[in-house]
Formats: sequence, C-alpha cells, structure tokens
Amino acid sequence: MIALYNSRTWKLSSYIIALVLIVPVVVMLVGGVSASTQLFVHLWQTVLPSYLENTLLLAFWVVLLALVFGVFSAAIITQTNIVFKQQLRWLLLLPLAMPAYLVAYLYTDLFDYAGPVQRALRGWFDWQSPNDYWFFDIRTLPGAALMLALVLFPYIYMLTRGAFEQQDQNLIRASRLLGLTAKQSFFKVALPLARPAIAVSASLVLMETLADFATVQYFSVNTLTTAIYDTWLGYGDLGAANALASILMLLVLFVVLAEQRSRAGLRHQSARPNSKRELIQLSFSQQLIASIFCWALVILGFLLPITLLIIMAVQYSDFAQLSALLSTGINSLKVSVFAATIAVVIALSLGLYQRLHNDKYRQVPQLISGFGYAVPGTVLAMAMLSTLGPLDHWINDAAEFIGFGAPGLILSGSLFAIVFALVVRFSAIANGTITSGIKQIPRSLDYAPATLGVNLRGSLTKVHLPILTPAILVAWLLVFVEAMKELPAVLLLRPFNFETLSSQIYQLISDEVLEQGALGAILIVLFGLLPIVLLNKSKEKV
Repeated sequence: MIALYNSRTWKLSSYIIALVLIVPVVVMLVGGVSASTQLFVHLWQTVLPSYLENTLLLAFWVVLLALVFGVFSAAIITQTNIVFKQQLRWLLLLPLAMPAYLVAYLYTDLFDYAGPVQRALRGWFDWQSPNDYWFFDIRTLPGAALMLALVLFPYIYMLTRGAFEQQDQNLIRASRLLGLTAKQSFFKVALPLARPAIAVSASLVLMETLADFATVQYFSVNTLTTAIYDTWLGYGDLGAANALASILMLLVLFVVLAEQRSRAGLRHQSARPNSKRELIQLSFSQQLIASIFCWALVILGFLLPITLLIIMAVQYSDFAQLSALLSTGINSLKVSVFAATIAVVIALSLGLYQRLHNDKYRQVPQLISGFGYAVPGTVLAMAMLSTLGPLDHWINDAAEFIGFGAPGLILSGSLFAIVFALVVRFSAIANGTITSGIKQIPRSLDYAPATLGVNLRGSLTKVHLPILTPAILVAWLLVFVEAMKELPAVLLLRPFNFETLSSQIYQLISDEVLEQGALGAILIVLFGLLPIVLLNKSKEKV
C-alpha cells in the first residue's frame, strides 16, 4: 500500500468525520441497552414475540423467493440459448427501480375485492358475493414477501449473473469430461462456485427486508420496523423505541457477520479464467418455460406496475397535482442534492486518505463511515432523535443561560436531521464507488507528483480528482437516487409541513388515493432507472 503524505490535519479530520457518522448509532445503542421502561416490558410480554416471529418469517420467505427468482434467471441468461437473451439481460434489472410499497399498493388495488380482476370474475361467472368463490388475499405476510421479492431479486440476479460469467469454463468442461450431465455440472460445479456472490446478494436482500417499513405497514404485517414506528409516534416512548431499534440492528449485524463468516476461506478458482462458454441448447418446451419464467419476472416486477401508474396518471392528473408535485419534488431534490454532495465529499476525503496517507490505520475511518448502510432507516431515525434531541435542548438551555432566546429545534426539527441521516445511511455507496475508481489509478501517478515536489493539494487537484471525475459522478448519482427513494428516515425526521415525494406518496397510499400522486410515483421510478442504465452501460463496456 502506498503512503506518501503525513498531514496531521487530514488525519484528524478523517477520524472526526468517521466518529461523527457513528456517534448517533452508538448513542441509540446505549439508550436502548439502558432502557427499562414499562412500555418495553409490556411489549415484550405481549406482542413483541409475534413481531419477532413475523420479522423472521418475512425475511425467510423474501430471501427464499428472491433466491429462486434471481439465481434461476441468472442461470438461464448465462447458461442457455434462451431467445431475447440480450433484451432480458437488462430488463431483469428493471424491478429494482420500483419501490416495494408502490408495487404492494398497485397489486392490492388490482386484486382486491373491489378491484378489476375480481369484478371481472364476478361478471363472467355471475358470482354474487365472496361466499360464492375463493380468491387469495394479497394483504398477508406471504403477499408482503412476494411483493418484496419481486423488487429485490435483481440484487441476486445481478451479482449471480456476474459470478457465472466470470467462472473458469475449463472447470465446467472438466466436469463434463468426467461424466456429469449439463444439469449436474451446473448444480455441482457452477452453482457452488457462485456461492460467494449469492451469499453477498442474499445478505443485501435480507438487510433491505429488515429495513422495509411501508410495505409491511400497508399490509398490516407487524414487524420490528412497524413496532419502532408505532412505539415512538403512538406512545411517545423514545427509550422503548430505542430498545426495539437496537434489537433490529443487532439482527442486521448478525446477518452481516454470518455472511462474512460463510465466505471465510473461500478462494477463487483461477486468476486467468477461460470465459469461452458453451451454452446449453434448450428444446422448444424448455425455451417456453424459461421464457415464461423470465418474462413473468419482468412483467410482474416492473412493466405491469409502471403501466398501472401511467394509466392512473393519465386518468386522474390535473393542475393541482402538478402544483403539489412541484413543491414536494423541490423538497426531494433539495434533500437529495445535499446528501449526495456531502456523502461524495466525505467518500473522496476518506478514500484518498486511505490511499495516500502514511497512517498505519488509515483504512479505519472509511470502514467506520460505511457502517451506516447496514442500519435500517427506521433505526437510523431513532439514532438521530436520540442524539440531536438532547443536543437541541442543551443548545436552548445554553442560549437562555447567556441571555438569548431559545432557538428551538434547530437540529432535530430541521432538514439537518434528514440530510445527516441520509449521509450516514448511504456513505457506504459513495465509499464503494469512489474506492473502485481510486483502485483504477496507476500507482505511479501517486509517486510522480511527490517526486516533482508537488504538495498534497496540488496532487489532489491536478492528478487524482480529474481522473476520478467519472467515479465521482456515478457515486453522486447513486446516492442521489437512494436518497430520493428513502422513506422511513424521512417519515420520522421530517419537519412539520415538509413532504418529499416518497413521504407524500406513502401518505396517499395510506389514504388509498395513490391516483392523486401517480405522477410523483412515476418520477421516483424514473429516478430509480438512472443507476440501472449506468450499470447496464458499464457492463456492456467490459
């Protein structure tokens, strides 16, 4: 590892930034551990066990369904000669742009008793009441699991597809020469080799599931995230909410550690793999089944929901909606631009510090700053309230003590709390993108400025930052889009009379009138498509 500079200011600021980003989580954990409120004891003795059971069951079914959808679709795209392969290759990524709560509402509206599907069935078969026929209830725990799996399986599909494409085909050919069939070779060689990618992607799906709030809330499936939200807003008990948030965060940490432990000791099969692939030739019936499977994922996960949103927008949009969309859109843009810009600046500072400084532990600040991505939005909101609330009271007391008027909740009651939470939550995304860009810079370019007598500022502004411009733009866009879509943290931390696109749409969904916010929902989806387009283009260039 190259280490060229010894700036004490840079070192001190890097550790301060890392500590500031981790302090809210530590404060929340301390508050949760020390909480001994009667409400928490009452919850533990009554409903909390069922909340934990629902959380674990939901996580199990979402991961299982996402694995089935993602692994088999990746295998079909990479291992077979399925028709429309190039189109399906990127179309299978599109469901990632759909927020799960939008899909949940749209399918509930479609399949509910008063929805068009059941109305049509009653008209065709002359059924008069629910007693005349059976129809599945989508607003259940399995229904919530299916909704989440439909929009989260692209995580598994994307990483597993990449793993299959990078495998050494000499190993596959060797297994065939030893007498294995194509099916046996896939399950005994290709699939085990892709295990690290599958484990990583499954852990991402699991963390997103544990962090989900709007979908389970709309489906009335009580989980730990809904318990945290209800305990704080319903009972006003921050201590009990902190304790619940601590339990949820410990579950997430267990997932992360278990995933890392499962991959410990695994080795890649070859440093110079043979990527020339022999595709499995599918028969007509196999082509039909494989095509139906892949196209069903694309249609159910993206094309049908976006079509329903467009129909709603065309039928119900008016000038008043456009005016409201403009106001909330500006709020979303403001918060997202601030969060993305700050996160990228921090990622640049910590990434270049790790690359160029001679501190023995220079990787520590970046590791600490990325911890927030493993923290669900609801938990992070509780951490911000636990940290900024007392700080606000201290500022007000200090202002009154020296003779000034109390300034009010300038931290916890303003945009500062939302932006701070989003920076903590998504710094890991910016870190990963910037670090990837830094690794592409030749080592010689680190030494060259120093040998020519160029100081640190000159090296950064004239060499490293210009080279990192593409990575900076990608990192900024990824954080911007994630901030636009974030809901739980915004719901808990937003000031009075302040709405973003995500919070406004959630309120409309709760009131069963998404039609009034269809344009805003489409806008969120369009923003969500931006990183998918970037990912697709970057893969095509490789």
